[in-house]
Amino acid sequence: MWKQLLSKLPRKSPACGDSGQCSNGTGIQRTSSCGSIPPGRPASAIRRMSSAVFPSSVVAGIEPLVSFKDVPNSEKQNLFVSKLSLCCVVFDFSDPNKSSVEKDIKRQALLDLIEFVESTNARFSEAAIAACSRMCAINLFRAFPPSCRSGSSGGGEGDEEEPMFDPAWCHLQLVYELLLKFIGSSSLDAKVGKKHFDHSFIVKLLNLLDSKDPRERDCLKTILHRVYGKFMVHRPFIRKAVSNIFYQFVFETDRHNGIAELLEVFGSVISGFALPLKEEHKIFLWRVLIPLHKPKSVGVYLQQLTYCVTQFLEKDPKLASSVIIGLLRYWPITNCQKEVMFLSEIEEILESTSQAEFQKCMVPLFRRIAHCITSSHFQVAERALFVWNNDNIISLIAQNRQVIMPLVVPALEQNIQNHWNQAVLNLTVNVKKMLSEMDDDLFSSCLAKYKDEKEKRVSLEAKRRLTWEKLESAAAFQPVTGHTAVLVGHRPSANLIATMI
Repeated sequence: MWKQLLSKLPRKSPACGDSGQCSNGTGIQRTSSCGSIPPGRPASAIRRMSSAVFPSSVVAGIEPLVSFKDVPNSEKQNLFVSKLSLCCVVFDFSDPNKSSVEKDIKRQALLDLIEFVESTNARFSEAAIAACSRMCAINLFRAFPPSCRSGSSGGGEGDEEEPMFDPAWCHLQLVYELLLKFIGSSSLDAKVGKKHFDHSFIVKLLNLLDSKDPRERDCLKTILHRVYGKFMVHRPFIRKAVSNIFYQFVFETDRHNGIAELLEVFGSVISGFALPLKEEHKIFLWRVLIPLHKPKSVGVYLQQLTYCVTQFLEKDPKLASSVIIGLLRYWPITNCQKEVMFLSEIEEILESTSQAEFQKCMVPLFRRIAHCITSSHFQVAERALFVWNNDNIISLIAQNRQVIMPLVVPALEQNIQNHWNQAVLNLTVNVKKMLSEMDDDLFSSCLAKYKDEKEKRVSLEAKRRLTWEKLESAAAFQPVTGHTAVLVGHRPSANLIATMI
């Protein structure tokens, strides 16, 4: 009997390498066991230790250490529930040597459950669905330790905080894998499952995305996508709940670890939107995705955010002008690193923008680009000038050169005369030559107008300076009498105040 019991306890898989990790083919990497069974321990001792942690009342009906292959098909669902009940016991992983045998028993039970879900063709009973939901909730839904954050991050990917790895991951990842396979299983009836994987379960699942462990966020991303696909009735609620997370992040906390993962899920969701787009989806674009450009940490999730925005534009190209105007509203005036990111995103959007949409936003857009061209930060100026390397954008500019050239030529001329960076000067000369070749008469006209306006500004400044000099000279010879105001560099004396009165 004890040999049979020991044979059911976990052994290290030969497929695992020296690193203690092995892939299971689902995108979740399994780590090796958290503990190991001490060699030579008698079966009775193992039985006593396990029974102290797993009370018999919890697993009443069928011994949970029995393998699925050792019971008839009619009893497998009951064994499934028994093993799930056994796995509801949660251990303390801060001490790796504490309850090591029990931890390995639970780990083996989780592995058995995963294998059963993968192989079964029979419909899961409602009791099995309820037990799975309960077990996942007990193991996964937990409060994260207090965060020791000193302030907002700077805004680039290099400013992302160091990840924190949960010591209980060797069990948590198996629970996540079981949940993923269970929800994705064809044996799960969505009509029954939606009652147990309900709104409360989904909200708590979303809250876990604030985990500092990137492995956990990656699992949750895949599971959330599977839940969205499985339970159609929950889709509006999921969209609303995720929107609320984004609102809180943008307008209140400026802190959340799972924004990139949520956006990655929504990139797939947006690509599945039916046409024409519902007003609800457009509001999500304007009130959620565009304001997500505001936080300083946008660099951490910019790639996923840009993908979501471009997915909207592929669905409805008429949204391009409103997106560009929205980006201009949140333009980072004092953050050069974010300016470079915004310019890259603007270029990507312009690649698929139609002529009609471009004309709606080209004036404020190229005013901003002209301002970026003259930026003293060479990376901003360089990135703005690189826009002219894009053939699609050059085509849009050429067709609207009567409007765009007068906005851009003065900025190019200022760069040539004043900019300190040689690379920016070289790019400026190239763009100037390109515009000149595009329409030499218009370019010459814009350049002549800029020089005339510059001469007028110089003349006006000289006249203003001369007027002030005359006023200062006249004031110097004016005696202080009566109620004449006097500008003093220190606190006036009592005698001077009496004189003025």
